[in-house]
Amino acid sequence: MRITQGTFSYLPDFDDDEVRAQVQYCLDNDWPVSIEYTDDPHPRNVYWDMWGLPMFDIKDAAAIMMELGKCREVFANHYIRINGYDRRYGRQTTALSFIVNRPKDEPGFRVERQEFGDRQVKYTIHSYATDRPSGQRYE
Repeated sequence: MRITQGTFSYLPDFDDDEVRAQVQYCLDNDWPVSIEYTDDPHPRNVYWDMWGLPMFDIKDAAAIMMELGKCREVFANHYIRINGYDRRYGRQTTALSFIVNRPKDEPGFRVERQEFGDRQVKYTIHSYATDRPSGQRYE
């Protein structure tokens, strides 16, 4: 199952030249860029681990691509995304976010249905990836 999160989730995965073009677009708009990774891609898991610090003063897409390469080396079997932050509104606003790395096997999700009194039904999304401990999910 292919996880679809972020700005370009409906498109095929970007190659490095396309990623670099989007990073340059962020920099051209004065949006700081950050790189994040996770092994739990649940749609409500918005707090991914950050690779280093946000790159506020970087103006060269090559430097960000170099950091992305380092992150890919360490977390090859994790989801990695790039975020661009628009600070014009006086607060941190995500202007652009897209996945740039995926594990070879994406296990997907299941929907769990719970029935309660008074005909109440609640649904929960469960990631198959979380059936294994963190750090061992994509081995």
